[in-house]
Amino acid sequence: MNPETTHLLDHSRSSWSVPTEPRLLRTRIWSSSRSTPAPVVVLSHGTGGAGEDLDWLAKPLNDAGFLVASVDHPGNSYNDEYLPEGFAFAWERARDITFLIDHLVAEHNIDITRVGAAGFSFGGYTVTALLGGKIDVHLMEAMFHGQIPAPDVPEFPDLIKTLRSKYSDAELTSLAETGAGSLTDARVRAGILLAPAIGKLLISESLSQISAPVLVRWGDADDNTPPDDNALVYRDSMPQARGESLGRDIGHYVFLGDRHDPSGIRPEVADEAVKFFTSYL
Repeated sequence: MNPETTHLLDHSRSSWSVPTEPRLLRTRIWSSSRSTPAPVVVLSHGTGGAGEDLDWLAKPLNDAGFLVASVDHPGNSYNDEYLPEGFAFAWERARDITFLIDHLVAEHNIDITRVGAAGFSFGGYTVTALLGGKIDVHLMEAMFHGQIPAPDVPEFPDLIKTLRSKYSDAELTSLAETGAGSLTDARVRAGILLAPAIGKLLISESLSQISAPVLVRWGDADDNTPPDDNALVYRDSMPQARGESLGRDIGHYVFLGDRHDPSGIRPEVADEAVKFFTSYL
């Protein structure tokens, strides 16, 4: 089954590019062929990416009976304009997924007791936020104010400089405090993190309180989100998390559907994801 592209309007939040307009969310929804309420997996793409980057994961899940839905996070997708807010205001991503789930509840025949989430890179953080992970407000403020270096963002190399040209220090402090709150969506019962990012910006105690089952997968050759500061932080901090490296020669971008995958990593991970969500949802 092919996905349907839908544009949703979140009137509770404003567009960054046109503040008088609501936040526009481009979604891809793979409907389930089940006659009974379908289990759901929502997907969150990586920095600067788009929902279709994870079609290699969506299709096998959909073939297994899941309704699968992804969203292009505004300002952080190549289907949109790149904006500093989309790269820096991480918390808005989890709100995008919650809004997407609200839409699925209203418009589709789903089993709300069987919802999972999977994400790549920045999307791995997004899934963790939905499960209860919280950003350390002090670290976020220091990063926004230029007091500590921000994680490397190849898609937006002048991120903090551009952000500081648009917002005052007081505004950035207020925004960081807003983003440090809980973004938990209790409807999400299990998660998969693929080469997750910003592991060192999260409060470790918040990760230790996540009781949902979580699968973490990464490559040892990932120099974009180094495992020691990211994947291993997530895996080792969450009580019900498990996972292992996919290989010492596997890099970050193997999880993108348009990249070379001679080792068959994506089919392997997709098969594992079907088994994981079938077991826990």
